[in-house]
Amino acid sequence: MKRTSPGSCGKIIGAIMLKDLRLYGRNKVYVVLTVLTLACFGALFWLIPGTVDDTITLAVSPPLQTIINGGKEALRELGASLEMLQELERAEFAEAEGLQLVELESAAQLRRAVEGTLEIYRANKDGGLILRDTVAGEKKPKDAQRVRIHIGIAFPDSFIAAVAGGEKTTVTIYADGGVPEEIRQAMQSFVREVAYQIAGRELPVELPAEETIILGADRNGAQASMRDKMRPLLAFFALILETFAMASLISTELLQRTATALLVTPMKMWHFLAAKTLFGTGLALLQGLIILALVGAFTPANWTLLLAIMLFGALLFTGVAMLIGAAGKDFLDQLIYALLFSVPLMIPAFAVLFPGTAAAWVRVIPSYPIADLLANVTIYGSGWSESLGSLGYALLWGAVLYTMSLLVLKRKVESL
Repeated sequence: MKRTSPGSCGKIIGAIMLKDLRLYGRNKVYVVLTVLTLACFGALFWLIPGTVDDTITLAVSPPLQTIINGGKEALRELGASLEMLQELERAEFAEAEGLQLVELESAAQLRRAVEGTLEIYRANKDGGLILRDTVAGEKKPKDAQRVRIHIGIAFPDSFIAAVAGGEKTTVTIYADGGVPEEIRQAMQSFVREVAYQIAGRELPVELPAEETIILGADRNGAQASMRDKMRPLLAFFALILETFAMASLISTELLQRTATALLVTPMKMWHFLAAKTLFGTGLALLQGLIILALVGAFTPANWTLLLAIMLFGALLFTGVAMLIGAAGKDFLDQLIYALLFSVPLMIPAFAVLFPGTAAAWVRVIPSYPIADLLANVTIYGSGWSESLGSLGYALLWGAVLYTMSLLVLKRKVESL
């Protein structure tokens, strides 16, 4: 039996890849979608805000000084010392870290500010507040920055006196519909804590140590902006979208029995599988790297690691594409299978972008290590030492899916 020389094998594989490239180029739909995807992803990234504001803006009424002045006389009658009154006077509530305090004259103003019918601006020169009544059609003030109010607390004027005297009092919290429930609960806890402190009582709960509250990495003060979070997401989506194109290419060859025709030539089955692997992996890798370059993800410290991650990701999704292409009998079947495979693979991309630890079932999804690596490297600056475990996990899943795809595709071609 005559064996094919390594040089001939390379020529055969190269010829198949060239044929695939021509077939891909003739499919105007995927060519146009590929170009549009790259352009839109790059433009979208730079249009998204690149900064993050971790300051909570809290509105209160009436002004704190009014509340303090209204409670001084009652505190004196209850036996408060001069030192305690002076300490209350010197309290700087507005300087809490991560808190911006806006003081309004009345609960009516606070309610309208939360509703949006009363806009609050802070003058750039002296920092004073400027109120704009949108219902009355007042013009926007110049040389001032808008302060958006989403939540506020309306205290009664006699709040300090009532709490210190053990009387019941009502504090109203106004919140916009978009304020998360945990922020509302935090404001309620804040009011209760203030009341207990004024009354001179301890909180009726014992808080655990701080290290038992924080799960995973503590991102306090180092939150990623929406633009930073989109960087790994866009690269991940580039790999997924290429799965559709590669699956369509393989499905077309099987339907037209191109693979069967090629087997009567000196081409062997492993030539066909190797060409599909190299072409699919190279195409996905190239597009993923283009996206990463467009969004400025590469640095002198991470480019080799990102290249390895994208290579493993391209191999994994090429295996998925080969499975889809071999399973589909026509275009509709191929599209349905592509959606069935792709939607679950997208879940880890969103899971790793939000604070906290991903659920155990999410970590089992084959695409999880790729999404996790992209997020950690491009957002949080992880290096090789922190990524070796996830790289091994990604390589394991890639090998499993790739082996399955080779067996399924080989069996499909032989059955034609």
